[in-house]
Parts: sequence; structure tokens; C-alpha cells
Amino acid sequence: MSEIEPAGRVLIIAGSDSGGGAGIQADIKAVSAMGGYAATAITAITVQNTKGVSAIHPVPDDIIAGQIKAVLEDIGADVIKTGMLATPAIVELVAECLEQQGPLLPLVLDPVMIATSGDRLVDEDTETAIRDRLLPLAALVTPNIPEAERLTGGTVENLGDQIAAAEALMELGAKAALIKGGHLKGPVVTDVLVSTRGMEIMERPRIQTRHTHGTGCTLASAIAARLANGEALSDAVRTAGDYLHEAINRAPGFGEGHGPVDHMWVLRP
Repeated sequence: MSEIEPAGRVLIIAGSDSGGGAGIQADIKAVSAMGGYAATAITAITVQNTKGVSAIHPVPDDIIAGQIKAVLEDIGADVIKTGMLATPAIVELVAECLEQQGPLLPLVLDPVMIATSGDRLVDEDTETAIRDRLLPLAALVTPNIPEAERLTGGTVENLGDQIAAAEALMELGAKAALIKGGHLKGPVVTDVLVSTRGMEIMERPRIQTRHTHGTGCTLASAIAARLANGEALSDAVRTAGDYLHEAINRAPGFGEGHGPVDHMWVLRP
């Protein structure tokens, strides 16, 4: 029996969420639900639940680099997905690890800078490092509206602004950009994907709920898993978006704050 060629492997470089709704925990669930294999390099351990983050314990840089190296030298990866990278040093470390791979592995960059709640998660120096070091390496960048504004320096208030922001991110080096529209008002959520193949607009009805914790992590990881399994970018983004929409719709209602979505709904009748 011939050996099967590995596929669907996603190396996730991000922080841990003790509440399980975002971060590494959400990433693993989303990759698994989309038929991929998740490996991880944890950048920070957080103490958090649906009501917020109460403490953060950074992982030493050499341990982060060691995790990345250990996975790539043995298991390998088809796609790398990054989440929260809390300091410029960590961003630089990740960029260097990526650049050492040949050929360069596709990177799905979730620029975790501003939470769905609007809270700023990293300082200005880290934002600059993400823009200058990781954007040029990204096969796809997936900012929410506030993150797109921080990365481009512009204002995003409508569909035209979303398109302009995506084009600006490509000018900064990203091969493709998905500008998520959840922060805009209205009964429909509009996401805009711009790549070298053109533009695609994806619309879904807005679900009125407080259970949206970890939606950015979940979407980016689901896209990474579909890409890792060989799906074309447009199809991967659309499939992952539909998956997340239903996961929000089926949110279990856990917690007193912004609760998690139902990552594993696809595995149940």
C-alpha cells in the first residue's frame, strides 16, 4: 500500500483562550470541523471567559520558535494561520520562521488587533510590525472593519470603503484581502474578497445575538483548513463563511457575556 500524501495540515500560531470560544481552542475546532488537521504554536496563555480577559501570560520567544520548528520539521504544514501576536518581537519571530521555509508556506493572517467588542488588543508598535512584516507574506489577510482602518489609515463606512481597504492591503503586499463587514450597520452582513483574480461580494443576513466571541479566529481557521485541503480561495472563503454563519445561528448560549459559537455543528445531525 502506497503512502498517502499529507494534506489539510494547518499550523496555527496564536494565543490560548481558557473559555474555549476564541484563540487556539476555536482554531482547532474550526480546522477540525472543516476536515483539516490542526497543529499549534501557542504565543500566550490567557485567563478569560465570555465576560473578558483578566490576565495574560506570554510564552517565551524561544518556546514559540521551538514549537513552530518542531511542527514543521516533523508533521509539516500546508497552510499557516496566525492569530494574536502580542509584541513586535513575536511578529518578527514569526516572519523569520516563515521566511526560512522554502518554498514559502501560504499564510492566512488574522490581524488580531481590535476585538469584536472594539477593545484594542495590541499596541501601535505591534500593529506596525504586523503591517510591515507579515502583510507582505500573507496569501490572505482577514481584518474586521476597525483592523482594516488601522492597517490602511483610512475610514471604512460602506461597501466602497471595504473595497478600497482591500485594495490598499494588497498594495501593502498581501496577495488577497477579505474585509469582514460585521461591524457595519444593517440587516445584511457584507464581506468583500479582493484578490489577483478580481473581487467577490458575499452577503448573509445578520443574526441578532451576543454570542459572537471568537468569530474572527473561527473564520480565518476555517478558511485555512479549506485552503490546506486544496480548495480555491474564493470557494474556501465562501464555504468557511457559510459554516461560521450557521455556527453563530446555533450558538449554545454559554456564559454571561459574549458567548461562543457552535464550532462543531457540522458533525451533528
